[in-house]
Amino acid sequence: MKRLPRPRNVPPAMRDQDSRATVSVIIPCFNYGHYLPSCLDSVLSQQGVNLKVLVIDDLSTDDSASVATRLCAQDDRIEFRRHRDNRGLIATANEGLEWADGDHVVLLSADDLLVPGSLCRAAAIMKEHPDVGLVYGRPLLARDDGGLPKPSGRWRSTDIWHGEDWIRTRCSRAESAMSSPEVVVRNSVQRAVGGYDSRCQHTSDVNMWLRVAAVSDIAYVRGVPQAIYRVHGASMQRSHVGPLVDLRERKAAFEAFFGDCGSLLAEPGRLETQARRAMAAEALLRACRTIEGAVTDEQKAVSEYVEFALAAYPDARQLSGCRWLKFRRRLGMNGSRRFPPFLATRAGRRVTFYARRMRWRYQGV
Repeated sequence: MKRLPRPRNVPPAMRDQDSRATVSVIIPCFNYGHYLPSCLDSVLSQQGVNLKVLVIDDLSTDDSASVATRLCAQDDRIEFRRHRDNRGLIATANEGLEWADGDHVVLLSADDLLVPGSLCRAAAIMKEHPDVGLVYGRPLLARDDGGLPKPSGRWRSTDIWHGEDWIRTRCSRAESAMSSPEVVVRNSVQRAVGGYDSRCQHTSDVNMWLRVAAVSDIAYVRGVPQAIYRVHGASMQRSHVGPLVDLRERKAAFEAFFGDCGSLLAEPGRLETQARRAMAAEALLRACRTIEGAVTDEQKAVSEYVEFALAAYPDARQLSGCRWLKFRRRLGMNGSRRFPPFLATRAGRRVTFYARRMRWRYQGV
């Protein structure tokens, strides 16, 4: 990874409208009519790039279609399509990717927003660094029980990772570093790797970023957020499908990636083993927490986590988590909660969690 200062001045191509980069923004919408105006406003107010916007309504049952039709009539940069049947997010996103003909492409859910300057920053980085195929930054979180966060900070520098080095950081934890609205992809790279993989229903984005990193460098904008990601009851968060399903979906995403793109990497076997080990370790940790948390159907839940760990990483029984799990089973819930070393372990996990969170906030990995 190399850290580069931000450009002192916006490149001339960003100032000259005729030579600005064109960004195709795809906005899938399903029952998000009340969010759509603010989403589109955040896109259409972007400066320094030329915009083409496609709103695709996936047969919403609310007023999304009428809202989109009205907004489309007000700005000729917007195109609107409405499905005659519900096709789901992956098919809708892939339809948008086939439509996108700009220099760069963004997939933005209708309930999310861009922050001012995000597209110009991404376009400037990709203009200056032709090997960069994807630019992302820190997203701000917006919850329904509060107002929208106000973006602050300044663009301090840009981290650029060689693609395989970035993949290595993801395999070390077997998870994504992105939410989605903060991501801008070079369209030539997007077309080279293809659309979202329907084999990964809840983790098609994780699989996509890995595929992009297999053929290009990855850049991270430091110091300023790039998007606002809404968290609400109707959002398609993977956390809503349950931790075990999330683990299974991530396993599917990594397996599909290594199956399709392993030949593009210098050490695919080592990286895949690293990812499988990380997922197995997380499953065993969740099994330990299940015992301590007095979860309903505890034995079944623990058995499912162990089964997953062994399926992901056949040598899972050699991991320390497996040994600690056996000990917790002997102690039971009350014994595990009171056992002094486990109290220290839980405190250590909290410290590790916050340390990783701060690293993600400032480094994007």
